[in-house]
Amino acid sequence: MVRPANFGFNEQTAGSNSFQQDNTNLTSEVIKEKAIVEFDAFVDVLRSKGINVFVEEDTVEPVKSDAVFPNNWMTTHQNGTVITYPMLAPARRVERRADIIENLKSTFLISKEQHLEFFESNNKFLEGTGSMILDRVNKVVYACISARTDASLLEEFCLLANYDKVQFHAVDTDKKDIYHTNVMMALGETFVVICLDTIEDKKERETILKSFEKTNKEVIEITFDQVLSFAGNMLQVRNDDDETFLVMSEQAYQSLSDTQVQKISKHTNILYSPIDTIETFGGGSARCMMAEIFLPFVPVFKRED
Repeated sequence: MVRPANFGFNEQTAGSNSFQQDNTNLTSEVIKEKAIVEFDAFVDVLRSKGINVFVEEDTVEPVKSDAVFPNNWMTTHQNGTVITYPMLAPARRVERRADIIENLKSTFLISKEQHLEFFESNNKFLEGTGSMILDRVNKVVYACISARTDASLLEEFCLLANYDKVQFHAVDTDKKDIYHTNVMMALGETFVVICLDTIEDKKERETILKSFEKTNKEVIEITFDQVLSFAGNMLQVRNDDDETFLVMSEQAYQSLSDTQVQKISKHTNILYSPIDTIETFGGGSARCMMAEIFLPFVPVFKRED
């Protein structure tokens, strides 16, 4: 996770992110301070449950209003690979930091780095686990195609990582493409939280449901209104005691019905924290703030006397 130094409203991303709102009643300094408070409290909530969190400090320069969302520019993989991604907004491209990857090497084995950002010169984008929902066990990637998720780059990822793809189109209530897949669905080990109403094409909906059935995922449906409350922007994580938690914002949790909470709770624990400022001005939520680490640990060798 990246602790923000200059969080704020990004005009370059607002055109393709209908979730962003610019409340001019607050100064940029107040917005920045509120975001830092929310970030620190969120990290404390995660750590209180024994979840390991590596926090990197955002650099003051260059200014990166969306640095708090590192999942868009990098993914890590069990075979020791790190992949970096092309992003639509030029202002976001400076979020990619080689020093963060270098810092990971002190704890984890990184055997290969794959860089896809050169596709930005061709106006092709694939924004990490914002664009893609990865079923790492079954090697399936789910992605809704949009300005930020290029179909040819999705295929490129599948070739690099040896994944099968389930691609589809998802729209909001205004019939505009949903900018990131991770705002309309969240995948757990044994379940999926998804707004099926965003997928209008019946064949695409049938295809995705068949994939869930094949991989033994219980489908827990959410509504358009709940998507607007970031109920699709969740991430399942595991703590030191091998317990799992579905992490979400307080707003997302409050939007869930009792029945939905009961269904989720059959599969995993629920964990949430208030991040209203980050959601309002950044247009992203809890899942976007966490870039999972799947890399193998650096082995510790003990000297024998």
